[in-house]
Amino acid sequence: MDFNEANLIVKYSHKISELAKISASNCIDADLYSAYDVKRGLRDKNGKGVLCGLTEISEVTSWEMRDGEKVAIPGILCYRGYNVKELVGHCIAENRFGFEETVYLLLFGKLPNKAEFDDFKNMLSEFRVLPRNFVRDVIMKAPSKDIMNMLARCVLNLYSYDPDPENISVSNVLRQSLQLIAQFPLLAAYSYRAYRYDTSEDGSLVVHKPKAEYSTAQNILHVLRKDTEFSDLEAKVLDVCLTLHADHGGGNNSTFTTHVVTSTGTDTYSSVAASLGSLKGPKHGGANIKVMQMFDNIKENLKSWNETNVHDYVQKLLDKKAFDHSGLVYGIGHAVYTISDPRAEVLKVYAGKLAIEKGREEEFALYDMVAKCASEIICEEKKLSKPVNPNVDFYSGFVYSMLNLPTALYTPLFAIARIAGWSAHRIEELLNGNKIIRPAYECVQERRTYVPLDERK
Repeated sequence: MDFNEANLIVKYSHKISELAKISASNCIDADLYSAYDVKRGLRDKNGKGVLCGLTEISEVTSWEMRDGEKVAIPGILCYRGYNVKELVGHCIAENRFGFEETVYLLLFGKLPNKAEFDDFKNMLSEFRVLPRNFVRDVIMKAPSKDIMNMLARCVLNLYSYDPDPENISVSNVLRQSLQLIAQFPLLAAYSYRAYRYDTSEDGSLVVHKPKAEYSTAQNILHVLRKDTEFSDLEAKVLDVCLTLHADHGGGNNSTFTTHVVTSTGTDTYSSVAASLGSLKGPKHGGANIKVMQMFDNIKENLKSWNETNVHDYVQKLLDKKAFDHSGLVYGIGHAVYTISDPRAEVLKVYAGKLAIEKGREEEFALYDMVAKCASEIICEEKKLSKPVNPNVDFYSGFVYSMLNLPTALYTPLFAIARIAGWSAHRIEELLNGNKIIRPAYECVQERRTYVPLDERK
């Protein structure tokens, strides 16, 4: 920000505050939403999402019909019909990385054989390169502390380097998608390094090139760490995180954004930038940061991490007497899953293994205590018959902290995984949409008669 721009902001700050009060006064009567049966947030009164599309890419299930009745069940997440727990389990059992296989599955609807998979990994490796001088001319020119904004800026800039950016044929969009999937880890890591170089006292800049033989998870750790060193468990746990975050049905906010923007016929880079803007929101991709901040607050205020102290403090959180006074225990409960979040169940196992390697078992036990106490208190106060369990955000931030990943990269890591799902959904919308998505809004403003300027009070 230059001097003149700063002066303008100061000059008009008071006037803008006054105008903001006028804008804020234009609130719609809350009763009108019920009168017009508006599904706020595209959800019905029971919290179930309004059906607005079909997909074959992934399924999020938390209930089943039994004898004509809807019955809650432990959560299930499937990619192209395959249970994500099985996908993760088989990759771990075979001692290999699973994210790249997940990308293939989401994009093409089937699991690859070994020859197909080797070709696919080689192609991603070839695409894992940025245009000549892109780091210097785009990333280094104006570093930002918000890496999600940098990602969006980088994606929009990549349009200029694409020889055929407006072509929305499936083959061209697939090519663009594969390049972005391969490039996202570099865009995020280099953007972070550029910001640290711009703000750090030592003035050092460390930028490593990716290794062709490494998986996405391995390359993230390789590129980010000064010494490029990491353990096999660290890379495998990060790979599990990427796999679990790769997609989550067509109705999550950023993926629905992908469908909406794609339906206009716009280019891939504009679509991905819009989805990044959605994911950046703290109610979506930034939730695990809130969990980490809450646990920092707990550790600051509790000298002893026994169940009695933890129970009392969780009660304070729910009573709006601690942390941010929101009355929330962040990372507990989910909008879709009622009994359990399958992603959290998987991640908890690997978080526990990593905690042993890192000597943070006591902290992992604290997470268990908070989850147990929160479930007990919420169920008792709200008279719930079913437990309230952690969601994936409850553990993901803890895992990232054990991997020594900076907080600024927590949401970008989500994007690095979810670009796979966005790409699959974009292609699905291009193949099946055919119509621009345009839901209705009822205007409840009464008609008015224009008053000439000189006659207005």
